[in-house]
Amino acid sequence: MAMKLNSKLFAQMREATRKLFSKGGDPAAATSAIQQALAELQADQAKAKAQSQARAMHDINSPPGGTAKAAPESRAAETPPPRAPLTPQQMAQDFMARLGVPSGPGQRGFEMPNFDLGSFDLPGMKGAAASAPPELAPGAQFIGDTFRNHAGARDYKLYIPSGYKGQALPLLVMLHGCTQNPDDFAAGTQMNAVAEEKQCFVVYPAQAKSANNSRCWNWFNALDQQRGQGEPSLIAGIAQHIIDEYPVDQRQVYVAGLSAGGAMAVIVGTLYPELFAAVGVHSGLPFASAQDLPSALAAMKGGASPSRKAPGDGVPIIVFHGDRDTTVNPRNGAAVMEQGLRGQDGSQAAAVDKGSVPNGHRYTRTTHNHQDGSLLGEHWLIHGAGHAWSGGSDNGSYTDAKGPDASREMMRFFETVAA
Repeated sequence: MAMKLNSKLFAQMREATRKLFSKGGDPAAATSAIQQALAELQADQAKAKAQSQARAMHDINSPPGGTAKAAPESRAAETPPPRAPLTPQQMAQDFMARLGVPSGPGQRGFEMPNFDLGSFDLPGMKGAAASAPPELAPGAQFIGDTFRNHAGARDYKLYIPSGYKGQALPLLVMLHGCTQNPDDFAAGTQMNAVAEEKQCFVVYPAQAKSANNSRCWNWFNALDQQRGQGEPSLIAGIAQHIIDEYPVDQRQVYVAGLSAGGAMAVIVGTLYPELFAAVGVHSGLPFASAQDLPSALAAMKGGASPSRKAPGDGVPIIVFHGDRDTTVNPRNGAAVMEQGLRGQDGSQAAAVDKGSVPNGHRYTRTTHNHQDGSLLGEHWLIHGAGHAWSGGSDNGSYTDAKGPDASREMMRFFETVAA
């Protein structure tokens, strides 16, 4: 389905982008112009919808549990099914292509942190983040603080299990997805409950709205793919700050995330292998898989082709991805796993097993081990799942209770590689 742009609007966008790519171009001005174009397009869509009393825009990857009402059989036979409306990603890709904006490695694009997706109905990003803190076990704590360094400042929340009496405990860094916050992410993943059982610190850094209007971690920016710079330095700095403040077992420090947080977890784990012993990725993307908005959208839609080789030999990694994820293509999960295995000499042939959760999803798990049998990586492909944390609670956003339980499996993986 082609996106329709009136000639005046198209001319305005072309002129804005021409200025962007000309000598001395202004990225902020071009970004603002394109955002205005999207806003006008959205207004036109809303007007057309009201005039025709069309069906409400639906989420092509709606949160689990919602079911569409089926039309009566007789009417369904008479009326062809409606075509799905364009997603913001498709809109952006369409007009960026029409504007002749180059994409891919080495090409210049406008910065995405200031690109506000506004009230577009995003697949897998629907609804505001929950504000109520998750329930705590008696005696446990969930405390907030702020970390600052040369790259800026980020708030975070730290879970301290009730059994903490001054002994050294593992530390897990959890990076939320777009539109989420620490409370929402903790409630949805139920990672605090797992940490209570396993006796583990969990810290949830919070992306600032000033850094990204949708509170996405900026995994697609070149600056935020470098050691000692940008958001990787802030996230690693938060982990190190907790280590300095509490008796953390430094052999058991891990990082995990969902979606944009999963992509950033790959970056942070790759850049700081001396700090993080393993990485957990749910619905994420490989290291350095985008450099700007066009390449980010292309990677999310079609699968990433990273232009930069991940530095170092990597760390053990566990990957979860739903095979019906329409927000981040499932091919990205396989690419994350492949990238994590590069440089790992002497690994055994992969072992594949299939299973299912009672009354839930089927899954295929591919396990990679070193020649000595020690665990190197796991890739879980969840059949029938979309863009949501597998096995999560509906107390948080973007979760799929049909499992398998990604939080428990990640913690099991982390404990195994630390043994």
